[in-house]
Amino acid sequence: MKTVFRAFGLLLLVIVVQPASASADTCGGVYTVQPGDNLSGIADRMYQDAGKWRAIHNRNMTSIGPRPEGIRVGMRLSLPCLDGQPQGLPQGPVAAKPTSVSTGDSEGDSNAATGGAINLLTGDDFAPFTARMAPGGGLLAEVVSAGMAQAAPAEGYAIHWVNDWSSHFDPLLSNALLDLGFPWYKPACDTMPDSYRCRNFFFSEPMFETLMLLFAPKDRPFEFRRDEDIEGKTLCRPAGYLTFDLDQGGRRWVADNKITLLRPHTVRECFELVAAGRADAVAVNEFTGRSVMREHGFEAQFSEMPQPLAVLGLHVVVHKSHPRAAELLDMFDTGLRGIRDSGRYQAILDDHLTRFWRGH
Repeated sequence: MKTVFRAFGLLLLVIVVQPASASADTCGGVYTVQPGDNLSGIADRMYQDAGKWRAIHNRNMTSIGPRPEGIRVGMRLSLPCLDGQPQGLPQGPVAAKPTSVSTGDSEGDSNAATGGAINLLTGDDFAPFTARMAPGGGLLAEVVSAGMAQAAPAEGYAIHWVNDWSSHFDPLLSNALLDLGFPWYKPACDTMPDSYRCRNFFFSEPMFETLMLLFAPKDRPFEFRRDEDIEGKTLCRPAGYLTFDLDQGGRRWVADNKITLLRPHTVRECFELVAAGRADAVAVNEFTGRSVMREHGFEAQFSEMPQPLAVLGLHVVVHKSHPRAAELLDMFDTGLRGIRDSGRYQAILDDHLTRFWRGH
């Protein structure tokens, strides 16, 4: 079976990490929260950088919850290895450099896309999750490829890049021009059954969870403690990106015109619109927002607001009208569980998130 990345031949990286007992030669591990601790203080002691508290928060989102002040004395936090720190914690893996293994450059195999392969659809400008020039095509492109390889469909599979995200649901997936799409957020379908995604798509198990945040200019700060604080504001989120989190939970910011929502083509354009005073904040996930700020030099102008809009999972989707919808999702979920059980999933996450928090 061959893996095909259309438009670019990408090299997939496999990160090999050996477990070890705690010693000075380990990196990362488990930290037990002490009286008086907060995430920024832990980050300052463990990494000599208080700003890395978000790396700790993200890795422990399930136990801490969306609000960083959710830590409790005695809570055991998993700390990632960043730039060789921290050392000597219990359950820390050996502090060795990752070993990169090329699985081959598959560009040029056109048979998979035309000969009955399972065709998956993604797009660029969604770093660190999907980014053509990143190792493996980005964190979730590599997770999807590893999951599909684990599932090993007899017909093979191909990953296609279409940068017009607004075309993914309709017409590309709705007409089964391609089979599966990723990565997409899932609405709260139990409370929003009539939302477009809930009515038309089935979702895989979540591949990753992330915070949706507001990025506001440092010279025009505003308070966001309650949903009512956002009413009357102008937010920016690119066309093709979700908006259901702006309405769920009784907010109805968009549905009832409580806010103005600008929809340019890219996240960068959103930051430019806010910088120009045409909007109050950019509303995107924490990783994409920070990636765009870093790449385009917005870090000195913007900061992320600590109160999250939502915590959302990212999924593979298939249109309900697809004749193989249930079969394809079951196949991918089985592959995803397989790479979780083998440790491959965690190795991929550790590689990409370590790279992200290092800033390259």
